[in-house]
Amino acid sequence: MYSTEEVADILGLHVRTVRGYVRDGRLPATRIGKQYRIAGDDLDAFTGAQRGQPEQPGQPVGRPDGPPRVEVSAIVQIAPLSPDAMTRLATLVTSAAGTRRDGEDQLHVQTVYDPHRASLKILAVGTADDTAALLALVSTLSRGPE
Repeated sequence: MYSTEEVADILGLHVRTVRGYVRDGRLPATRIGKQYRIAGDDLDAFTGAQRGQPEQPGQPVGRPDGPPRVEVSAIVQIAPLSPDAMTRLATLVTSAAGTRRDGEDQLHVQTVYDPHRASLKILAVGTADDTAALLALVSTLSRGPE
């Protein structure tokens, strides 16, 4: 079980953001007194991570039916960013992540905007290729018109 502070450190987010995820129901948690506790499995599900079976000596790593699955987690922070620019960028990024062909693994994307800091954080979890493509898109979009 993790505290909201520990989850914030793990994800590189502000603790208020994690608490907001809990209150919104996006991140399951148990309330103990005045604090929330997040189960490791719930955190893995939230970030798209998978806990594997313990490795056995001499056994190949990965799925028995193919090559190992490689996942990448990336946190991108863009600041300063106006609320209008944040809305456009977050919409484009989440739309791009949602366009998948049938049978392919989904790229998971979460966006969080801090109006006090004029800062947008993008959390992406997916295959190495998909995450790299999303990061290239974010880089291009964040540059704005040249």
